[in-house]
Amino acid sequence: MATTKGIFAPNGEFISSIAQLRRLPLTALRVFEAAGRTGSFAAAAGELDLSPSAVSHAIRKLEESADITLFTRGTRTIALTREGRLLLEHVQRGFEEMQRGFQLAFPEQTVKPLRLHTAPSFATQWLMPRLARFVAEHPGINLRLSADTRYAQFDNDDYDIDLVYGEPASARHEKIPLIIEELTPLCSPALAQRIHSVQDLYANPLIQSDGQSVRWGGWFSANNLATPADFALAFDRTSMCIAAAVDGLGVVLESTLLAERELASGKLVAPLRGQSTSVRYVGHYLVYPKRQQQHAALRQFKDWLLAELAQSAMACG
Repeated sequence: MATTKGIFAPNGEFISSIAQLRRLPLTALRVFEAAGRTGSFAAAAGELDLSPSAVSHAIRKLEESADITLFTRGTRTIALTREGRLLLEHVQRGFEEMQRGFQLAFPEQTVKPLRLHTAPSFATQWLMPRLARFVAEHPGINLRLSADTRYAQFDNDDYDIDLVYGEPASARHEKIPLIIEELTPLCSPALAQRIHSVQDLYANPLIQSDGQSVRWGGWFSANNLATPADFALAFDRTSMCIAAAVDGLGVVLESTLLAERELASGKLVAPLRGQSTSVRYVGHYLVYPKRQQQHAALRQFKDWLLAELAQSAMACG
């Protein structure tokens, strides 16, 4: 039988044989995963209900067994080495695969759904039109979706993932900025016939999106113009603002990402794109708790989401 020279060859040969791999204690790998993910022996100890010294001892024993240094240690800080980062990635995947294996081995057990919380307008304008592709590509994943403007707290284990509008302040969770969005004036094709320059906006009804962190005032300032004193309409949901613009009720300052369908179908146009300054910012974030055992489908949903957003970025660019 052929032997395996290195687990991660050619990237490294710090575990030289299958026999050496078998000597590595699974409990120590769990401790390493928690310490590597949290960046703290103390945080890992709290998560695993161990003492910090027990965590340190388990990591040291793992390093000795594998003959590798996994962390650089400072007075009060630790940091993964290159080899530690590489091992952490594979250990996390291994735990996910084991969890998936148990689900496949015991199909009679109820599969835990992936519970997704999302900002309402992101759900209706961008996520829902694409969700059929995710379901088709991952038929074994049960998805539960809830939408409101509050951030998911995760304290009661109600959700696995949150897609939020605006950067969350908490540092207790993993936080991934999703895409740079472009805010530019949008309106129906009929209304666009009356808009040939930025000055024409003053003679046309403007729709204010109260739910936006950047509103008309920010756009007019970016274009060195005075903000109008009054607006024709105002809504607290992006979806309502976009629908009003499609119906010809006025010009709305909205994200081309969230209005992607309407722009692609021609229901909305961007009459001043290219002759005015758009506002660009990161509007949405993917957030999930720092847990030792994540839902097995979390990585699959995250990878799918980022791939879909990359396609949207090309379409909106």
